[in-house]
Amino acid sequence: MTNVSLQFKLAFPTSAQQLTTKLSKKFTVRQVSRQQCSRSYFDSFDWRLYAADLCCAFDADISPPTMTLTELQTGQTIAVQAVRKAPSFAWELDDGPLRRKLESCLTMRALLPLLSLQLQRHQYNILNHDEKTVLRLVIEEYQDLDARVTLLPVKGYDKALRRLTKVLSKLPEVKPASQTILPEALARSERRPLDYSSRLDLHLDPEMRSDQACKLIFRRLLEIMTANETGVIADTDSEFLHDFRVAVRRTRSGLNQFKGVLDDDSVAPFRDFFAWLGQITSPTRDLDVYLLSFEHYKSSLPVSIREDLNPLRDFLISKHRDSQRTMTRHLQSAKYRDTLSQWREYLRQSVPENPAQANAKLPIGKLAERRIWKVYRRVLKEGGAIDDASPAEDLHDLRKTCKKLRYLMEFFQSLYDKKQIRALIKTLKGFQEVLGDFQDYQIQEQALKQFSGEMLHDQTPAATFLAMGVLIQELDKRSNNARGDFRRRFLEFNRAENQAAFKSLFQSKPRRNAP
Repeated sequence: MTNVSLQFKLAFPTSAQQLTTKLSKKFTVRQVSRQQCSRSYFDSFDWRLYAADLCCAFDADISPPTMTLTELQTGQTIAVQAVRKAPSFAWELDDGPLRRKLESCLTMRALLPLLSLQLQRHQYNILNHDEKTVLRLVIEEYQDLDARVTLLPVKGYDKALRRLTKVLSKLPEVKPASQTILPEALARSERRPLDYSSRLDLHLDPEMRSDQACKLIFRRLLEIMTANETGVIADTDSEFLHDFRVAVRRTRSGLNQFKGVLDDDSVAPFRDFFAWLGQITSPTRDLDVYLLSFEHYKSSLPVSIREDLNPLRDFLISKHRDSQRTMTRHLQSAKYRDTLSQWREYLRQSVPENPAQANAKLPIGKLAERRIWKVYRRVLKEGGAIDDASPAEDLHDLRKTCKKLRYLMEFFQSLYDKKQIRALIKTLKGFQEVLGDFQDYQIQEQALKQFSGEMLHDQTPAATFLAMGVLIQELDKRSNNARGDFRRRFLEFNRAENQAAFKSLFQSKPRRNAP
């Protein structure tokens, strides 16, 4: 016996009444209810559910209000949960299949409304000769969209399901529904699926002039920044600021890495501007990280003192609120708006036909190989010089150099074989993890010590300071472990196989991707 619902399209403008009138000639059809409803669809800003072939809908007008997660392509239900209102984050839901599935896809991202549809929902029972319900039928009518017909099986009555399915399949106005109505509704709206990504998604020609290619890269980074602006200011979720800052850091790196390409007098003020942007957004991002890590902090403590850490979360929330206000003032200032407008205008301008800069007309493929190879060799030199006696600053400097290398490889990855360049970027990311962990643990340890001093004036319980002290010891231990793991991870990154791969890709002329 199957308990899987079957779905069909009912071609517009055929109505539920017209369909059930036809079905009544062969079945006993009894209407149970008819209701005017509003259905809202949700996803993250970066379409994490849609990309995972999932569709999240909230029906506010049924009793009880319900949130449903279905497969986008088949319409099959994955999880259903009664809710009082649509949640902003998955963790606001009660524990269950819906919450667990949404959390695994969305992590820290907010659920945002995509669109709302008005519909009339008709429910029918299909009865047998004994007046028993053998099948349930739901027809949802939408304005200007094909209606959806759903067959809901009743245990023990497979024959009725097969018979009605056969009848429907012979009606010209009825077609099998291969997906939920969301893609069709989006096609008629202003939204386009997957219309945002933080990826660069550039397609550079290796023979393109370097100044043209660099402006193209910067324009894409500006698009990412401006796409996230509203979410950053509204503090919708922490990933808006994360993506905004990554675009800022990439821009800063590009301005410093693309030597002799763009007119230095023109871009110098923008170097200062993007450095300023990094400074004004850093405190809020740090607090985002601490709040996102809070449950992990708690779980690292002995069970007996975990709850004693809760006042720290209240302190972080209050501090984040103040930091967010300060950052928002900067992002709404004339300095920010005017300078960003000037940067946008500069990027729109055509490159000069005969530039004075030595590398402006150099093919971007050549510039890419030179810069990547030079920075890669610098990574190996800095990493090879670090030993157990090296100061922490040496590891921090190496982390910055690795970031420069990664940004360059991401800027220019479309110039190289996709599989090879992605494998090397993945290898580099793996090495960056140990450097990032080392620095993050050190920074968090120092921040907790600073917070302890600030919280002394807030009547914080003594037990909280004791819990924070244990957490500081744990972070110090993890920092030391990361430092101890550095040599092994560096040797892995510097193995002969990787050296050969870097040499093959970046000491020879970049190749176009295969068509």
